[in-house]
Amino acid sequence: MSTPTETFGPTPHRRWLSARGTRALSISAVAALALTACSGGPSSTNTVDNADGAKTSIEATMAFTLSSGFDPANASSAVATAANQHVFEGLIDLDPSTREPYLALAKSQPTASADGLTWTVQLRDGAKFSDGSPVTAEDVAHSFTRVLQPADPAAPPLMQGFISFIESVTAKDDTTAEFKLKSPFALFPERIAVIKIVPKAKTADAEASKAFDTAPIGSGPFKLDSASKESGLKLSKNPNYNGSKVAKVETLTLNTTTEASARVADLEGGRVQAIEQVPYLNVDSLKGKYNVEEKQAFNQVFLMFNNSAAPFNDKRVRQALHYAIDKDSVIKTALNGFGTPASSYLDEGNANYQKAATVYNYDVAKAKALLAEAGASNLKFTLDTTDNAIVKDVAPLLVEAWKAIGVTATLNTQPSSAIYGDVVPKDTFRVLAASGDPSVFGTDPDLLMRWFYHGETWPTKRYRWDEAHRTQITGLLDKAAQSTDETERKTLWKQALDIVAEEAPLYPILHTKVVTASDKTKLDGFSSAGTTGLYFLESSRKD
Repeated sequence: MSTPTETFGPTPHRRWLSARGTRALSISAVAALALTACSGGPSSTNTVDNADGAKTSIEATMAFTLSSGFDPANASSAVATAANQHVFEGLIDLDPSTREPYLALAKSQPTASADGLTWTVQLRDGAKFSDGSPVTAEDVAHSFTRVLQPADPAAPPLMQGFISFIESVTAKDDTTAEFKLKSPFALFPERIAVIKIVPKAKTADAEASKAFDTAPIGSGPFKLDSASKESGLKLSKNPNYNGSKVAKVETLTLNTTTEASARVADLEGGRVQAIEQVPYLNVDSLKGKYNVEEKQAFNQVFLMFNNSAAPFNDKRVRQALHYAIDKDSVIKTALNGFGTPASSYLDEGNANYQKAATVYNYDVAKAKALLAEAGASNLKFTLDTTDNAIVKDVAPLLVEAWKAIGVTATLNTQPSSAIYGDVVPKDTFRVLAASGDPSVFGTDPDLLMRWFYHGETWPTKRYRWDEAHRTQITGLLDKAAQSTDETERKTLWKQALDIVAEEAPLYPILHTKVVTASDKTKLDGFSSAGTTGLYFLESSRKD
């Protein structure tokens, strides 16, 4: 996912690169997105009616503005990720609400060879992209290959790290794709959901891909008609879709705003039927009249250190700053209770949650003792933070907590793009408070841990973790991924979870809860997601 969510955070989804991505969107790309809008701001006054008066449109308001393109090889911003779930399909997809895998473009479950190194997938009969062209196995092979072997190896697509176990993908015929793996990977069926299938004809080279990024074409139940950073997105039913998630409305409007009060006003004023990220202070007032859903999320507020710079290269200093935080008090004050203290890298709502061997319960005496052991007296540093709303509320409480152990921190809050593009890469960087949520891409521990603890972007370039620990985590994850024994996988994941908890190079303070509100008198079949975004694959309008 910060993001994601800063994602899918990022907050979940790089917002735009808060916690999940590796590259910032160019100004020209954002401008191109804005130019695709065909009208002013989307509004429920544009509701489409059937001849019998039944409403055939859904309007909703998201909590973020459009900050990336839509090419699914790289898109991770909250708005683009949510839109892509409606526009594109993987061979297997994960239900946005339950996170359970289901057949999308795949006709049947992928089948593996005896040695687990070859997987075969059959395509759904008659599948077409929204422009009417057929979806073929060649498109499947191309969609994976462009991620695995990008034209510019120095700028790998965001999704590459999630499928590094794949050696190659080929089309055996028009409807059969064959995957060759570098080593067995037991999580193959659900992991391939991270790659959405795109038409080869529209993404064959860099120039075509650039155009596709602002005018995407997928095989999902909806197609994107317009997108604007200022006014949001307009989608309409894909007449060529023949899968199981057929759109139940003709149009879908996703308004976008970071203003919490504006989202509440949209719902209460009848402009929309659903909003995400209900302000915690508004939850009680909306209950009763509206359907308010609360879900535990992976989305975390974390501390990240420059592990190569003294004194933060000593884990005792990192641990001390965690022990000094009264997490229950922070959650009550900053989140109005809508969060959970981190007792593991995984949130307690995760099906594979395991409590870490090291849990940073509030312990001022222990924090002071650790600082003394490390020789870190009169510690002073700049606490850099992203401008995510929750992070901005939490950060001052961290500063106050550290004063109690003799530590002085000065706040420096900047947009995520500036934090990750300018502040963190400098040698002067020391400590960051930010949010992130890669669970929008999947919830298995392997995927979630690889986001922050594997590859170059986070552990090497951002928090400068030593090679020995990076190698150790990668080895455990690789061994777990190859195991077909669920108990063994969980044991190996637990070892990895314990290491990152003990070392705390980047580690959560808390996991948030996601609160969504919808108008139960106007919307049917809607269910909230435990991550950022609003999803309407099973939703219809009531009269």
